[in-house]
Amino acid sequence: AQAPEATVAVVALHPKADAIVAINADRSFHAASTMKVPVMIEVYRRAARGDLALDDMLPVKNSFRSIVDGSPYAIEDDSDDAIYARIGEEMSLAELMDRMIMVSSNLATNLVIEAVSADSVQETALRLGATNIQVLRGVEDLKAYEQGLSNTTTARDLANLLAAIARGEAVSAQADSAMIATLLRGRYNEMIPAGLPADVRVAHKTGWITRIHHDAAIVYPPDEEPYVLVILIEGIEDQEVSAALGADIARTVHAGLAGNTD
Repeated sequence: AQAPEATVAVVALHPKADAIVAINADRSFHAASTMKVPVMIEVYRRAARGDLALDDMLPVKNSFRSIVDGSPYAIEDDSDDAIYARIGEEMSLAELMDRMIMVSSNLATNLVIEAVSADSVQETALRLGATNIQVLRGVEDLKAYEQGLSNTTTARDLANLLAAIARGEAVSAQADSAMIATLLRGRYNEMIPAGLPADVRVAHKTGWITRIHHDAAIVYPPDEEPYVLVILIEGIEDQEVSAALGADIARTVHAGLAGNTD
């Protein structure tokens, strides 16, 4: 009601219940950078199988191939300026993955996806219950975007992936704990964390492009079991407005859950 121009999806999952909140849960949205969560899961899955190692070194470059015709393109819009000083050097897969999640580096994301493949990310996401997610490609493939070939997700998909991580069932207890530690270090905290009390820890991944603003989180209230909260917003131009709306939703959900899940 606060934002009639927007389409909003909200899913909250608690270990003591099924979906406590499910609003537009299966509506498809452009995934923006939330697709980096299943990419991270796939890296840890492949590392657990021995297909790769987190300390593998990858060359840092800014040239990628469109999934449409194989033509080259470069990342031109990024939240991570520092990584561009490393072009021509090598960085470990672990460091690239951290930058992909913590500062939402698009360049790091494409380098990681090249290492594991979008197809394998998609297969793993489906196996974990993200039945409608589509991870087709890296980011900023404009030819693919113009043809409608974009990464998409639903709130339920992201909630299922984060719930698997929270339970230690996405890859393994050890790997999932490492993923949670990375998600806890996310630097963009204007949506879900902004709506919660200061003593609540939030392991989350944001995503935004024009008129798209998302946040997907495992929320850790003190002395209570964690819950999963996903908020997807489409249709608001001003990101400060969409962030404030998301924070209000998080505040409302948290107030309803705190101490009321028995």
